[in-house]
Amino acid sequence: MGVWAKARAGWERWGWIVPAVILAVLVLIAIAAPLIAPFNVYKLEQIRLEDSALPPSNHYLLGTDVQGRDILSAVMFGLRVSLLVGVCGTILAALAGVALGLAAGWRGGWTESVVMRAADVQLAFPSILIALFMMAIWGSGLMKIIVAVAIAHWVIYARMTRAAVLTEREKEYVAAAVSLGARPSRVVLRHILPNIMAPVVVISAIQFASIVMLEATLSFLGLGVPITRPSLGMLIKFGFNEFSSGAWWIWLFPGLTLMVLIFSLNWLADRMRDREIV
Repeated sequence: MGVWAKARAGWERWGWIVPAVILAVLVLIAIAAPLIAPFNVYKLEQIRLEDSALPPSNHYLLGTDVQGRDILSAVMFGLRVSLLVGVCGTILAALAGVALGLAAGWRGGWTESVVMRAADVQLAFPSILIALFMMAIWGSGLMKIIVAVAIAHWVIYARMTRAAVLTEREKEYVAAAVSLGARPSRVVLRHILPNIMAPVVVISAIQFASIVMLEATLSFLGLGVPITRPSLGMLIKFGFNEFSSGAWWIWLFPGLTLMVLIFSLNWLADRMRDREIV
């Protein structure tokens, strides 16, 4: 085997480590933001209006926005909000979708018909349209946007889980558990569910990136998180409003951070799907 072939084989086996490390660094920055950020952007006494729209310098490494907030600190705290929405939205969507998929796949009949027809109806509309509709009715808010993005993404979990349950329920270990008198709930939760978790984890990584991007889009449109707790999408919006003034640093650094976050999530999800690292 040649050098290039060995290098390619090694990359195919261990290439997932690179996006995992990038993602881990971003998560650590978000968690430690209150400790390592130069300024606390949530404290008004640390925001100086006289320092608004300053370019990068020794004092403000990434510059300031029009409100005098340090961009570096704002990106750290914004990353924290974006990841919080991504994690909570993914967990909520997975719980709802997997539960409905398990019920549809195991019970069948009218339960399956109702769940799958609801999924078909929702798939007729883009997820952003569904989230926009709900946020327009509810108004902005952190918990509201978490629920909205979860509702917009439960369908993929339900359809995948139902298909997996229909396959697993025909296998011998399920028949053995049923013949031994195990209750349906025990068969589903103790036997079937652990065997379908691998694709759920892979889908969660993909949906995580989709939810983060959807939250950024909603915040950019002014229907996301509150302006007092800006996410990366909201920070990009602030910069876009000043695009014509030449203050490029206001939108560039939040945009790059969001790009790296989405890129690492999608990269890791692709590696998990290809190599089944779950």
